[in-house]
Amino acid sequence: MDFAQFFLFVGVGLLAQVVDGALGMAYGLVSNAILLALGLPPAVASATVHTAEIATTCASGASHAWFGNVRWPLFWQLAIPGAIGGVLGATFLASVPGETIRPFINAYLLILGAMVLLRAFGKRLSRHRVQHTGVLGFFAGLLDAIGGGGWGPLATSTLIARGGGVRSTIGSVNAAEFVVTASISATLAWHVGIGHWPIVLGLLTGGVLAAPLAAWLVRHLPERLVMAAVGTLIVAISLVQLLRG
Repeated sequence: MDFAQFFLFVGVGLLAQVVDGALGMAYGLVSNAILLALGLPPAVASATVHTAEIATTCASGASHAWFGNVRWPLFWQLAIPGAIGGVLGATFLASVPGETIRPFINAYLLILGAMVLLRAFGKRLSRHRVQHTGVLGFFAGLLDAIGGGGWGPLATSTLIARGGGVRSTIGSVNAAEFVVTASISATLAWHVGIGHWPIVLGLLTGGVLAAPLAAWLVRHLPERLVMAAVGTLIVAISLVQLLRG
């Protein structure tokens, strides 16, 4: 890989991390979609993205903690079950193609995106907060490993749609993602190995550079604007993926 290609992936990592850190989602989805388009097998693409995400999620989580965006009880409720789900999902992906489950994930995300948009425009969808956060973390980690991305859209969207605070939800989900990502990456490395290191380094470099900016944005942007952006992003990604499928 030449320097032009390396800096291309630096740009991809930077853009993906700004979106992920500010909205709590989409680093894996953006990066993984590009790698799949380049012809990498789903398990290899997921392993590459999650290896790069070890550094980017660490930087993002630390930045959110620095700016006071992390609610630590929520972090632990998501991180431990999410890591367990991630290990199981990565083990499954290593032996079974993950493409078949994607339409179901995207249909679910489309519904969640619509719910978040409704809340952004002032409609209260529920007076009750999510009660089983650990179950949510488990399935978000499981599907993130299988689909090569999706931790943020699943965890962030569900928590916000059901009444969670935007800033603390995004910060806590991003911080917990480091634990989940490290678990998925280690499992995939054990089963399929890690290749394509220039791509990993490009994604990693761009993501680390963008992490502090993304954490600053989520602290200072209006909450309703962030919710509208989250909902729009989820709906757009889900529709595109469903149409492609």
